[in-house]
Amino acid sequence: MIDFTLGRKCTLENYSLLCFVFSSQSLHFIGGLIMAFTTATGYGNLPNGNFSPVIYSKKVQLAFRKSTVCGDITNSDYFGEIASQGDTVKIIKEPEISVSQYARGTNVTAQDLEDEDFSLTIDKANYFAFKMDDIEEAHSHVNFMDLATNRAAYRLADQHDQEVLGYMSGYKQSSLHSQADALNTTVNGTKAVSTAGSNELLSSMQLHKDDFGNITTSSAGTHSIPLAARLPGATALPTATASPAMVVARMARLLDQQQVDKQGRWIVVDPVFMEILADEDSRFMNADFGESGGLRNGLTINNFHGFRVYSSSNLPSLGTGPGTSGTANQLTNFGVIVAGHDSAVATAEQINKTETYRDPDSFADIVRGMHLYGRKILRPEAIVTARYNAA
Repeated sequence: MIDFTLGRKCTLENYSLLCFVFSSQSLHFIGGLIMAFTTATGYGNLPNGNFSPVIYSKKVQLAFRKSTVCGDITNSDYFGEIASQGDTVKIIKEPEISVSQYARGTNVTAQDLEDEDFSLTIDKANYFAFKMDDIEEAHSHVNFMDLATNRAAYRLADQHDQEVLGYMSGYKQSSLHSQADALNTTVNGTKAVSTAGSNELLSSMQLHKDDFGNITTSSAGTHSIPLAARLPGATALPTATASPAMVVARMARLLDQQQVDKQGRWIVVDPVFMEILADEDSRFMNADFGESGGLRNGLTINNFHGFRVYSSSNLPSLGTGPGTSGTANQLTNFGVIVAGHDSAVATAEQINKTETYRDPDSFADIVRGMHLYGRKILRPEAIVTARYNAA
């Protein structure tokens, strides 16, 4: 880059001086680019504008990052037990014990203990790879290697969060970097409970429209729950919708009936559900109801019906999503929320390989890495889901 005003090359050291000189000559900075004033009619000096160089800012606009929640709501007890894709971790279940009535003189018969197990299979692996030419690296005004590595780490974490949230909600992705949008029919390893469906969840723990007797619309019972805020002053339950608080309370009741510990419960909702919940009672936006110090990994409310409440954009979304309004016939456009206990789902992950090596076909460094993980529903009785749409 040449400083035409000073008549010498402009280095990083006199970059600020260059900017000052140009700005003092009535040139403006616009979006990191030095632009001259418009030219008066008939003025012909330096007609091509080559006296005004383009200067690229050393500040880089970073893309927004979504909060990931899986690390907060799953257990990582098996984190250190995987080494490569295809590994299987066998998990032994607690044996059931029978209690028998005893009377004086009864012959006591000892029962045989069962050693039932199920497996967690490490069957997920994602990778990134990019290269940086030596010339580009030497002359670039920003550290593209560092920027790309940072973005790669985020993309791996975001994909992991989308896939795991979809799995634990009973759905799967049609493509990477997208919300789960199809029913999951593939069991990871073996089922933790034999009565669970192909999505590894219990049918009794999956809420639909017919689980709310106040809704009398004619659509099928398996359709999504039409959701609307129950505003202050209401004296009766609605007949076409359920409220967010009703749905969360029902999820809490189902966990109570499964004897799930109250300590360690969580619920993950999407922004549409969160908005309707806030409309129902503005106190949910009050800091008194949240965690001191602000948001952390999507945590928005620290205790609502016994749940830590997380908001995430990575939950399953089918069709046009939960924002599609309607009180009936919603089986294609809806969202899914999920609640459970910290012990319900296990995740085991690691960066299996990260390496930098020389490109054999050019003068460049290649950086690549692989993220290896598995996830398993350990306690389907401790997970409850609800499909819904905004009414």
